[in-house]
Amino acid sequence: MAKVVVLGAGISGHTAAMVAKKKLGKAHEVIVVSPNSNYQWVPSNIWVGVGLMKPEQVIFKLAPVYKKLGIIQKQAKALSVHPEGDSQTSSPFVKVEYVDKENAGKIENVEYDYLINATGPKLNFAATEGLGPDKFSNSVCTYDHAAHAWENLQVSLDKMEKGEKQTFLIGTGHPMATCQGAAFEYALNIAFEIDKRKLNDKAEIWWISNEYEMGDFGMGGAYVKRNGYVTPTKIFTESILKEYGIRWIKRAGVTKVEQGICHYEDLEGNKLTKAFDFAMLIPAFAGAGMKAFDKKGEDISAKIFVPNGMMKVDADYTPKPYEEWSANDWPSTYQSPMYDNVYAAGIAFAPPHPISKPHTNPNGLSITPTPPRTGMPSGVIGKIVAENVAHRIKTGSKDHIHRASMARMGAACMVSAGYGIRKGQAAVMTVYPIVPDWDRFPKWGRDIKYTVGEVGLAGHWMKLFLHYMFIYKAKAKFGWSLIPE
Repeated sequence: MAKVVVLGAGISGHTAAMVAKKKLGKAHEVIVVSPNSNYQWVPSNIWVGVGLMKPEQVIFKLAPVYKKLGIIQKQAKALSVHPEGDSQTSSPFVKVEYVDKENAGKIENVEYDYLINATGPKLNFAATEGLGPDKFSNSVCTYDHAAHAWENLQVSLDKMEKGEKQTFLIGTGHPMATCQGAAFEYALNIAFEIDKRKLNDKAEIWWISNEYEMGDFGMGGAYVKRNGYVTPTKIFTESILKEYGIRWIKRAGVTKVEQGICHYEDLEGNKLTKAFDFAMLIPAFAGAGMKAFDKKGEDISAKIFVPNGMMKVDADYTPKPYEEWSANDWPSTYQSPMYDNVYAAGIAFAPPHPISKPHTNPNGLSITPTPPRTGMPSGVIGKIVAENVAHRIKTGSKDHIHRASMARMGAACMVSAGYGIRKGQAAVMTVYPIVPDWDRFPKWGRDIKYTVGEVGLAGHWMKLFLHYMFIYKAKAKFGWSLIPE
């Protein structure tokens, strides 16, 4: 009997565990290690953050799902990986600490034959002084953060109702933050709610981002086909912001947040501030903070992980000038180059380089979005990793028959711009591939037939439908495996 241990129960980890168990059946064990007892559909946290959904609409308990599927659940935090075992055992294992009420504080070594690291990101609020929901800004990165943001947003809305003007600052809270799409969506939803209450004259909404141009979204921007024309996402994004009355600050690296004041640097090296009454700023992402040790107990973390804690996989991490970066640098199997039974999926893997062109200001501050790997890419990667692991276990082969390079993978993004069956809107954008491939597509970097953008009510219906469909899938209900990632 083989043991597959999955670290993390987010979109990538949960998908990997479900697929692995379906492929392997009762003959092998699938074990999920995660400190979370709930699954959350992260894309809908935006609606929680404006009071249009309750937290219980975007989460559910994992235990009943795993019990039904025959997956072993351990509500614990992974502390360290021991891919060679230690002096006591030759079996590889993960050292974990339980966080559930019954076993809190208990340490256990969980042995594995195959390890899938899908821990997702550490929300690194500490990388920016004063950032975070326990300090001076809000977050929608988790459902409880989003609920807290809604509480604070209501305070501003109440003040506006009483005639007091309010300034809203939404965007990235670190010079190298990713997830611009989530912040962009939240800004549009705030604008929608303010307009719905007819309080536009009392509101000033600002978008602040580390993007060089609007619509970069950490993937170097794109050219999209829209209404028969090819339009850069810069124009696509700016037109939406203008329509919603949102002004913007681009090429900004936020360095500090105080009560009502955001400090940032621009690419010219100027140190500037922006006052606000309500701020929602996305933090930098880092790895989960696991260590790695060899059989002798020596720390090999630097060999397994890059400095920010993300795991090295089958990518080309050779330092090279931006002009020499290639779509071929990107991983396709997500296998560790040191240990062939270890994989990383979703945000847990380390990208070989940014997708967007890097920029550094005269003060030495890098102001560049890191590559997005949330949502659809995370689910797809989790699935192919699980399929390859299952194939290896069942056949004894070391071949990888499934591949999912982000340079060969498309993605669809639906950004809601208001909520309602008749009044809701969403900007829908598809790109193929996610990482531009200028060798295959020398004119646009991507296949323009599959890289499109539209805004309208139909997009909102689609996003609402996907909310319920993907929660249905994540609950492993009848036919779940037929629903694509």
